Amino acid sequence: MYTLNEKIRDLEPYKPIAGEYKIRLDANESFLCLPESVMASALHAMMRVELNRYPDPTAKDLCAAFAKSYKVKPACVAAGNGSDELINVIFQSFLMKGETYATLTPDFSMYDFYGYVSECRGIEIKKDENFTIDIDKVIETCNNENVKLLIFSNPCNPTSVGLTREAVRKIIRGVSALVVLDEAYMDFWNESMLGEFENYDNLLILKTCSKAFGLAALRVGFAVGNEKLVRAIKAVKSPYNVNTCSQKMAEAVLKNRAEADAAIRRLLLSRDELQQKFDRMAQRFPEKLQTVKSVTNFVVLRTPYAKELYERLLAESIAVRYFKNMSALRITAGSTGENAVVTEHIQRFFEEKEQA
Repeated sequence: MYTLNEKIRDLEPYKPIAGEYKIRLDANESFLCLPESVMASALHAMMRVELNRYPDPTAKDLCAAFAKSYKVKPACVAAGNGSDELINVIFQSFLMKGETYATLTPDFSMYDFYGYVSECRGIEIKKDENFTIDIDKVIETCNNENVKLLIFSNPCNPTSVGLTREAVRKIIRGVSALVVLDEAYMDFWNESMLGEFENYDNLLILKTCSKAFGLAALRVGFAVGNEKLVRAIKAVKSPYNVNTCSQKMAEAVLKNRAEADAAIRRLLLSRDELQQKFDRMAQRFPEKLQTVKSVTNFVVLRTPYAKELYERLLAESIAVRYFKNMSALRITAGSTGENAVVTEHIQRFFEEKEQA
């Protein structure tokens, strides 16, 4: 009888929050739909897709649109079926079995998953209590542990905290490892390394269309680095990894940079609105609630009642993300109405705790 190997025998499929909820603020998606003009352009591009033909394996036009939007060379860009595929490709290709990679925890959980599946040794470099990073400790650990790949998100998901360019530069220059910098949320901040990646031979930057561009359904991501690194990614990825429909629709959106920038401004206004409401709430209930200053499109609440509050919100048909290891909730910035409803329920929760 066939049996599964030890590596995958006990693995459980990734389980996002399932079910129908009136308010979904759990996945850091944009609450904005595409403007009608951009949607019309994307749909027009779709009408010309030949469904009987395989996609362009290089996603040439899509990478060119990304390169123009972000002012980088097209040859320095590779497209992926979301950033997740690119992370998997990087782990499978840039590491040999048994080699060591490092993460900065807490961080995006899928880094360790792909490291495990690639049969590599993982090192966790823990952040401080306030989610800040000891740069010297990161460099020392990577060099002492012979780390071949260091991967982290900046700004960080799920903490909402970011590292400045100066700090990131110090890490890149201080380690011999390949540094994979996941900038999925950098469209909401201004400390990107995209303007200087060609200065380094050990830097890959990941970007996505799922957050600021509101294209989570398309699964489109990018890896940016010097031509040598990007050529290696193109050599090892699947030939037709990004379907033609996603390529054409994402290309149309990327060509409308002004609309994307306008959407980012609206998302940041929503984030600020949510942050200010929770900051005031934390001042009112200082023993029960703490906030984290966000540079992303979500806000983090730290509370000893995180699990109880999470379940209360689910019961009210409001989905947010619960992180047991942080004793925290991650709440995506939503529409003004959604923000009002979720903050009202959370305030009521803590008022009840105060009166108990």
